[in-house]
Parts: sequence; C-alpha cells; structure tokens
Amino acid sequence: MIRVVLPPHLRTLARVDGEVALEVGGTVTLASALDALEARYPMLRGTVRDHATRQRRPLVRFFACSEDLSHVPPDTPLPEAVASGAEPFFIVGAIAGG
Repeated sequence: MIRVVLPPHLRTLARVDGEVALEVGGTVTLASALDALEARYPMLRGTVRDHATRQRRPLVRFFACSEDLSHVPPDTPLPEAVASGAEPFFIVGAIAGG
C-alpha cells in the first residue's frame, strides 16, 4: 500500500478527505502509482496527466521523501519509504504568477 496526498481541489473532485491508500502491484514507479490513482479514482483522469500523452500537467508537481520528482521519467521507481507506505507521495498544485 502506498499513501498519496492530493491537493485540496483534487481531494474535492475525488470526494476524499486526507490522504488515500493505493495498492500498487510490482515495482512502485511514478507511472504505476498514477495508474493506480486513476484506476481507483477515475474522475481524476486527465487532471494530473494529459489524456493522450500521459505527461504531467504543467502546474502539477510530484514530491516524495523531500525530493522533487516532477521531472523524472515515469518508469523511475519511487523511494522505498514510499513503496513501503512509511512516507507519502505528494501531488502538489504548483503556484504560478508573480
């Protein structure tokens, strides 16, 4: 089980409070975590990743174990602390503007 922390607007869309727990089979990668999230909460499809390209949306960032994982390849394994459920995987809405 991995733990995922969503930004408030995605929690509202998914109708969840707090973090969500997801079962991810095999090696826990960025892509497999997002696949599990979208399978469990289909209303989130297209909000974190583009439907067609499956690329991260521009104003969305990924963090785990105090590391920014926003620009790593999708097949990158997440840290062991995230894969074991000891630490959460954060999906964050970036702040833009000036």
